[in-house]
Amino acid sequence: MDASSDVPQLGLDDFARRFALRAKNLMWMLGAGASASAGIPTASDMIWEFKQRLFVSQRRVSPQTVADLSNSVVRAQLQAHIDSSGQLASAGSPEEYASLFESVYPAETDRRAYLDSKLNGAKPSVGHLAIATLMQSDLTRILWTTNFDSLVADACAKVYGNTGALATVGLDAPEVATQLVGDQRWPIEIKLHGDFRSRRLKNTDDELRHQDVRLRQLLVECCRRFGLVVAGYSGRDDSIMDALEEAVTSGAFPAGLFWLQRGDGRPLPRVEQLLRHAMASNIEVALIPIENFDETLRDVTRLLEGIDTKVLDAFSSERRHWSGAPPPTGRMGWPVVRFNALPIQTPTVCRRVVCEIGGHAEVADAVKQVGVNVLVGRVSSGVLAFGQDSEIRQAFSNHAISEFDLHTIEKARLRYDSGERGLLRAALTTALVRERGLDAFRHRRADLLAPQNPSDPRWARLKALTGSISGSVPRDSELTWREGIGVRLDWAEERLWVLIEPRVVFVGMTEANRAAATDFARERTVKRYNRQLNDVIEFWAKYLEGDGIEIRALGIGNGVDATFSIGSETAYSRRLSP
Repeated sequence: MDASSDVPQLGLDDFARRFALRAKNLMWMLGAGASASAGIPTASDMIWEFKQRLFVSQRRVSPQTVADLSNSVVRAQLQAHIDSSGQLASAGSPEEYASLFESVYPAETDRRAYLDSKLNGAKPSVGHLAIATLMQSDLTRILWTTNFDSLVADACAKVYGNTGALATVGLDAPEVATQLVGDQRWPIEIKLHGDFRSRRLKNTDDELRHQDVRLRQLLVECCRRFGLVVAGYSGRDDSIMDALEEAVTSGAFPAGLFWLQRGDGRPLPRVEQLLRHAMASNIEVALIPIENFDETLRDVTRLLEGIDTKVLDAFSSERRHWSGAPPPTGRMGWPVVRFNALPIQTPTVCRRVVCEIGGHAEVADAVKQVGVNVLVGRVSSGVLAFGQDSEIRQAFSNHAISEFDLHTIEKARLRYDSGERGLLRAALTTALVRERGLDAFRHRRADLLAPQNPSDPRWARLKALTGSISGSVPRDSELTWREGIGVRLDWAEERLWVLIEPRVVFVGMTEANRAAATDFARERTVKRYNRQLNDVIEFWAKYLEGDGIEIRALGIGNGVDATFSIGSETAYSRRLSP
């Protein structure tokens, strides 16, 4: 976190120890960042999507021209358009989200439909289950949230085993919230912007400015009785920030005000202003740098004694869990374990076709029958494809096409082996074959890639590292081999990675010669110790990166192509202490 901030910072371990002693006297306030790992886009994600939609609709251009929102050039183009209007909030301002949302969808019903589409299918994460566990143990009594989702309620249903334990109230019933707090009917979730299932939502600048007076007053009164922990909330809403400022003025937060801040940047000026005001009022205040909401809540619960973590532990054990290695510092800070994972930027949109067709096999057969250069996948919402529009239509023209549009590849759908991730893997392999001089041998778990022409000078470095890179297996001259890699996509640290594994790739392998192939591969690789294996991985990483030049699966000028950018800096890990 930026050290230039004059607000005191607190380590997560220190906060966890304090929380263990004060839990019953601390409320929580959750913003959109707390739901990000559940697959719900953050305010920042939606801001760029709003800018994209305004640009496409007002400039009357193809969405494909600005499809990749992770691209800095695309972002600059979108921001220039927004700035040129002279009517919308400036980039990074507290009003930016609300201003853009209202501009894109002026009608409340449309905003509700948009939010419903984003919330659909989201499931509680580790952090939500940890909050529910704290509630079950009477260690979290009041939770305020600006989110519309039902993730906290869903988590409570899992932890409690029923849906009646948590009282959730919002804009429709502020008097109920007041009564519940007065009666100490814990736990309570209070939705400051409404519930997506309710008719009342607040998300535009005007709506947020006129936050329900009774809920705001209740927030102020509760802040006089309890401390507050803020997580995943940026502080963009003047109505809520005004209420917190009012609470500070009247002498509040007896158990402290703790603001969890993800990443290295500083919070918004309005947040720093609030925290400085609280400091001047002799309130215990701290900014707490965190990696993410889930890991923070898991760390907090570890120090608490006597709580039932059975559901939380079972959920955590079902999921593989990664945490980011800190950046290396000093001579002794370099990583000691190098992974075989390369960062990759993948397409964010593809074509979607709704038609009368069966599963993936039937979809693939339809493409094969007409002989078009189209990559396809099958999901419940339709057929997903990369290719020229005319060829995609040709492939499915006999299957009663009813919809033909663009499909956004949602980040949440890439966390597991979804149809979208399968399509991206197929497209990546196709792109590497097309632009890196490789042959592909597709398998269920990973695609195997090997040099098309082993005598090409581009493979000289690989030959120097491994000796020969192609030949015949001595025990079976009909079985040939090439030095290659296995490639697949996987998810870690909130992003996709391409995993590469040096392999001996066989051509002509059968059940009869499989044993000979296995023995040959073992003999060839058994003496590849760390240094040599590291050099081989280094070669493939740099070769696939190709000086950072993007690779395309199809190389088409119209339609929707799949474009990838692969980095050569692999992931790494090291011990934090001896």
